Amino acid sequence: MRLLRTPDDRFADLPDFDYQPTYVDIPDTDGGHVRVAYVEDGPADGPPVLLLHGEPSWSFLYRKMMPVLAEAGFRAIAPDMVGFGRSDKPADMVDHNYAYHVEWMRELAFDVLGLTGVTLVGQDWGGLIGLRLVAENPDRFARVVAANTGLPTGDHAMPEVWWAFRRVVEEAQVLDVGRLVQSGCRTELPEDVRAAYDAPFPNEMYKAGPRAMPGILPTTPDDPASAANRAAWATLAELDLPFLCAFSDSDPITGPMGPVLRRAMKGAEGIDHPTIAGAGHFLQEDAGADLAHAVIAFAGT
Repeated sequence: MRLLRTPDDRFADLPDFDYQPTYVDIPDTDGGHVRVAYVEDGPADGPPVLLLHGEPSWSFLYRKMMPVLAEAGFRAIAPDMVGFGRSDKPADMVDHNYAYHVEWMRELAFDVLGLTGVTLVGQDWGGLIGLRLVAENPDRFARVVAANTGLPTGDHAMPEVWWAFRRVVEEAQVLDVGRLVQSGCRTELPEDVRAAYDAPFPNEMYKAGPRAMPGILPTTPDDPASAANRAAWATLAELDLPFLCAFSDSDPITGPMGPVLRRAMKGAEGIDHPTIAGAGHFLQEDAGADLAHAVIAFAGT
């Protein structure tokens, strides 16, 4: 596996994100190792909250939530997916598939960090990966927060707005990551924030991860990930783990999944599911503190 590593100076002077990363080596798919980065805040013995980002962002997305969670006594842990942020970046798109990304986050969360009693917060691909982790390792989790995400199996059509996004990612000669994040926000991002989303990708060689992710999402019933996701649905639907849907009010891509998850998940019954107002797909950017307070209220019940 060809791996690229973003130079450290690309991450200098990030706005409101002075967390120092921790790096760990986990097995790749070729008998070698891939370096994964994560940041954390809060007491080391606090209840762990695993914050999983999606496409094409990185742990920087959680900078508005981490201090709020930490102040409430939680240990907020935000990894960078392989191919994103400060983590190593497989240079070939073929080295990105759904199963690999689930396994890489499993190895980090459980084999390296040894987390138990976890509150998952998963948005976008953070939910696609995180919900698989919950279904396959339910004894490690205390509760689940799904925020603008889902668990597609390919048995139902994706909305046209998602296909438009996929075409942009596949066809753009230069993939403007900062612009993609901005397009998923209701608020106007300052230039230094947009630059922070661009920081992990010095040039197009580093963008195999963002380029690959739309193409590995299951869109047909016979997709390589479909069977595993169907099995995850079956498990999740019967789990007693408390399950919170904290969706925004303005996400045309994942918005319809909120009611589906609330109906399907046993753990979602009898819970007051908040709607995060004034927020788009990247609700952590638009209303991060509101989402953090929703997590705190939920985790305290």
